[in-house]
Amino acid sequence: MVGGGAGDPTPSAAVKVFSAGTAGCVADLVTFPLDTAKVRLQIQGESKASLGVQRARYRGVFGTIYTMVKTEGPRSLYSGLVAGLHRQMSFASVRIGLYDTVKQVYSRGSESAGIGARLLAGCTTGAMAVAFAQPTDVVKVRFQAQVRLLESGSVKRYSSTMDAYKTIAREEGVRGLWKGCLPNITRNAIVNCSELVTYDVIKELILNYNLMTDNLPCHFIAGFAAGFCTTIVASPVDVVKTRFMNSVPGQYSGASNCALTMLTKEGPTAFYKGFMPAFLRLGSWNIVMFVSYEQIKRAVVRLQQ
Repeated sequence: MVGGGAGDPTPSAAVKVFSAGTAGCVADLVTFPLDTAKVRLQIQGESKASLGVQRARYRGVFGTIYTMVKTEGPRSLYSGLVAGLHRQMSFASVRIGLYDTVKQVYSRGSESAGIGARLLAGCTTGAMAVAFAQPTDVVKVRFQAQVRLLESGSVKRYSSTMDAYKTIAREEGVRGLWKGCLPNITRNAIVNCSELVTYDVIKELILNYNLMTDNLPCHFIAGFAAGFCTTIVASPVDVVKTRFMNSVPGQYSGASNCALTMLTKEGPTAFYKGFMPAFLRLGSWNIVMFVSYEQIKRAVVRLQQ
């Protein structure tokens, strides 16, 4: 399970919430350049379709990172990091930290939760987390996407994280901070189910068959499997979410219109733009996050004893 291992004191929900938020921040610090590269690749076709730019500016995850460092400087790889850390503290803490608690509710306190209870718990905590973290996600995506067409004279949209919150609220209304909320709920329900249920099941199988003890190699393998499965199922929704969040007012009438526009103008492969950086990012993010989560959680429990 995502909770404590065999022989460990069971951590409280508060410990899990704190540990998950902290682990999410650690994972973001390590993998943020990959996430930024993914966002740039996802919106590249959008720029080409709307502005008539024929030459792809970014090619591959490492080519994207190289181009960004060369044209915008190394700091561009961490554009939106503050909003990203805001997001993890309010998002990962809820969707991961409360997963075991909600799973127990759906399984009526049973120690052996079925796949249905796990999926319901993943959907529930994923949707709950969006209600807290959507504004931080919008700002993070806007920062990662800005200055993407320097050759066309584009300039930075926001000077700082707080300026982004204020500007979006002023120009687009408070609802602008919740832009893309519906596709984000859909994405995070899928991501949470894929991520947490895969990690939960793989870790449980490893322990039940005595393949490993509840230690770092076990957490590493389960985290990698979670990242791979999540990338496969979540990429299409993730691309639509990124495009819609980054769009100017009036560009799309809704998330479904954004998806339809992508399909008609760029074809079905557009839904898997940035797949490799998404996999590199989600795989590495899940490994760092789950390993950190397990270690932080145990450390906090020891301090409480």
